[in-house]
Amino acid sequence: MSSSPVLVILVGVLCAAGSVLLLERSLSRVLLGVILFGNGVNLLLLLSGRPGGAPIIGITPAAEMSDALPQAMVLTSIVITVGMTAFLLAMAYRSWQLIGHDEVRDDPEDRRIVRQAERDGTSVPDDSLGEGPFADERFGGVVQVDPEQVDPEPPPRRLGDEPADAPDRPDATRRRPEPRAGDEAGGV
Repeated sequence: MSSSPVLVILVGVLCAAGSVLLLERSLSRVLLGVILFGNGVNLLLLLSGRPGGAPIIGITPAAEMSDALPQAMVLTSIVITVGMTAFLLAMAYRSWQLIGHDEVRDDPEDRRIVRQAERDGTSVPDDSLGEGPFADERFGGVVQVDPEQVDPEPPPRRLGDEPADAPDRPDATRRRPEPRAGDEAGGV
């Protein structure tokens, strides 16, 4: 027996809608995306099984038993989806409490890199131009990149290297006042 085309289309629609919602910046939309995607996967797993009677020896002949593995996998998937839903609900609620909305903000490091690239007039090297740090003249300017190459760690920050629009931080260079002659040593 084959699967109903309507159920196969429903799996595609649920997974596609869930994928689109997962790419949103609002945590409530991401939550809906996880739920839709989870339900689409659950339906796909159920469609992969063989329909039939209860898989209990002695009650149903072996040739007519349903496949119990997809049903067990769906139960596991339901537990995972409920756990992810609870986690995302807690994150969205806490975000709403702290900042008044559930939008995920840009990463400050990403914004800093974009600003620095705009200031320097540099961008990511274009592979088609044969320019950039990985261009090799021996291969006609074709970019040679080792896929296992790991970028080195950035150098440690020094005082004064922070960007001009960095948030105000307490001055780390301020020294504590020297104790006066009448103060106890170590006292406040």
